[in-house]
Amino acid sequence: MRHVFLLGCALSVFRLFAPDVANAADESNGASAVSTEQIYNYHKVDDQFITGGQPREEQIKAAAAEGFRRVINLATINPRYSLPDEDGLVRSLGMAYHHIPVDWEQPTDADFAMFERVMQSVGDDKTLIHCAANFRVTAFYSLYAMKHLGWSQSKAEEFRASIWKGSDFPVWEAFIQRTQVQIAPAR
Repeated sequence: MRHVFLLGCALSVFRLFAPDVANAADESNGASAVSTEQIYNYHKVDDQFITGGQPREEQIKAAAAEGFRRVINLATINPRYSLPDEDGLVRSLGMAYHHIPVDWEQPTDADFAMFERVMQSVGDDKTLIHCAANFRVTAFYSLYAMKHLGWSQSKAEEFRASIWKGSDFPVWEAFIQRTQVQIAPAR
């Protein structure tokens, strides 16, 4: 009976520490390594640009480790999802930081013009572009790509629709349509 009791105690202790041992094994195998691909609504545009929602601190650190040189943030500061000092964190990791706070309720032509200027300044730098949920970003990037990269309207719509539908947000649908009309003559 004493052996059964000791065996039970040993199994209980093992069960307490087994998850830690398993987690440590996963970490040493890289199974729980953080990457930019874990950013909410992550989308890889190409080898230079990725888009996503608000990254966590460890995901920004992963971006630096993956060779990203710039972060463009289109979200407004909101304590519900913003990092306390994203600018400081990004710069401390050796990356450039550009914050263009686009009001979700009222995107403007000036916001898009600022985004264009920043995008044209990135050169060949690997760049993470984010907002809260990758809605603002996919709208702005698709418009930018139509104007500067030769994307068709259907390719731009497909890119944006991979994350969200503008028709669900009339303010954004109107902004996108108005901007597409302005872009069309320039092409």
